[in-house]
Amino acid sequence: MAKRRVVVVGGVAGGATCAARLRRLDEEAEILVVDRGPYISFANCGLPYYVGDVIHDEAKLLVATTELLHDWLNIETRTRSEVFAIDRPARTVAVRNLETGEEYTEPYDQLVLAPGAAPIRPPWPGIDLPCIFTLRTIPDSRAIRSWIETRHPRRAVVVGGGFIGLEMAENLAHRGLSVTVVEIASQVMPPLDPEMAAYAAQKLVSHGVRLVLGDGVTAFEQRNDGSLDVRTQSGAALGADLVVLAIGVQPEAELARSAGLEMGERGGIRVDSQMRTSDPRIFAVGDAVEVKNWITGEWELMPLAGPANRQARVAADAICGRNTRFRGVQGTAVCGFFGMTVALTGATEKALRRAGIEGFQTIYLHPNNHAGYYPGAKPIHMKVIFRKSDGLVLGAQAAGEEGVARRIDVIAQAIQLKATVFDLEEAELCYAPPFGGAKDAVNFAGMIGANCMRGDVEIAPWHEAESDSAFIVDVREPHEFNADSVEGAVNIPLGQLRARLAELPAAKEILLTCGVGMRSYYAYRILKPHGLRVRNFSGGYQTYSAIHSQDVM
Repeated sequence: MAKRRVVVVGGVAGGATCAARLRRLDEEAEILVVDRGPYISFANCGLPYYVGDVIHDEAKLLVATTELLHDWLNIETRTRSEVFAIDRPARTVAVRNLETGEEYTEPYDQLVLAPGAAPIRPPWPGIDLPCIFTLRTIPDSRAIRSWIETRHPRRAVVVGGGFIGLEMAENLAHRGLSVTVVEIASQVMPPLDPEMAAYAAQKLVSHGVRLVLGDGVTAFEQRNDGSLDVRTQSGAALGADLVVLAIGVQPEAELARSAGLEMGERGGIRVDSQMRTSDPRIFAVGDAVEVKNWITGEWELMPLAGPANRQARVAADAICGRNTRFRGVQGTAVCGFFGMTVALTGATEKALRRAGIEGFQTIYLHPNNHAGYYPGAKPIHMKVIFRKSDGLVLGAQAAGEEGVARRIDVIAQAIQLKATVFDLEEAELCYAPPFGGAKDAVNFAGMIGANCMRGDVEIAPWHEAESDSAFIVDVREPHEFNADSVEGAVNIPLGQLRARLAELPAAKEILLTCGVGMRSYYAYRILKPHGLRVRNFSGGYQTYSAIHSQDVM
């Protein structure tokens, strides 16, 4: 049989992983990887930390060199070369050497498109001024480091409050700059539900980062001294010596589009579960493709390294005749800054509502990362969403200083396995005082959800605290209540509740709260047998304060 010839367009995570997997499955195949950049595979997720000088050695960012791919895997690579056209009937691609200008064609039996995504640069006035940067490649990070080291900027504006924007904010602050984050949405970290994003906002502000939320950039104007005014929709002028655009990426899909391949509504390449495009000989992986969210069923762009790597393996398997399939994405992601970790997996509440999905329950909890009696215990603020009909776990979000990623990873796998809150309740997880509790945070989430499913507690949504008809009872101790409490709440400490039942209105519904939701659950179990109509505010005052602190600036 003739040798299979596979051309891979683009390296980094998707393309390089696909090529390496192909070689492991087919020793005889001819494999060519073509990439526009100088590096065939590098860790672009590490770039903010290289800018911040947390990673000192640029070479540490190189995942696989052209020499390694050649010597270990017998893969031919061509860097600084661009595939600019596909001739589908002839099964060839047109390649341009970006250093010499030479153009030539390469034949393929199968073609894998992994062109990635490009940073969004809106056509704002002044967008091309020299101190405005994006961060996607090693040369990008090199340029920002050089600007910092030669120009000694004092003020930085990061445009965009998503994951990369907040990582950049921390790393620029680490380099001694005063940082302002401008985000057009009303919250940082737009993928999160707003009350969970509030914890991130509080941490940023506590470390001196200025937040400008709900206000978009409109233009950049250069001052006489070379610095900038960053103009916003509200009319503000934010001074900056350095600007980083972190407002997202868009799929580099023009090559596929010009070749007549089917495109999705969000501008990405449409693929099937084996990463095959509308042309059965052409596959696509990574940031340029649209994939199904397997919880909401919606097509999404998901520019994350984990899904790109899995897609690359699936494409390689399919090329080699294996029946592997990509099951879709659930959006598991994590971000760290100033000692805080924020992570999520599955669907958020706003994503479910956007998809028209109802019949779900949200719960909040604030367990410690490990046994409370062991020194250094830190709270984890969690939100878990499950289906009311059967308890199926749909999503989770968490924020805290320790143990956040571990809990979200556990729940991410639970979602993969279509687990319910009853499964979380029964999960057997590691326990020793420095690492967790006998009832882990994941178990607590399952127990609260299972209590809801069994009818042991009814949850009230926090917006009902604003109702004029709400009769709210806070069961904390007076000194806690007097320090901070829900407006209009009545204080009856849990230890006095049985003796003060006569003070509760039999004709009205009673909404219960405490610090984190535990004592108010005990109160629910006391009051319910007395025939009173009661519900519990999940997460207690800790959640209430997060919901009402979204205007942190």
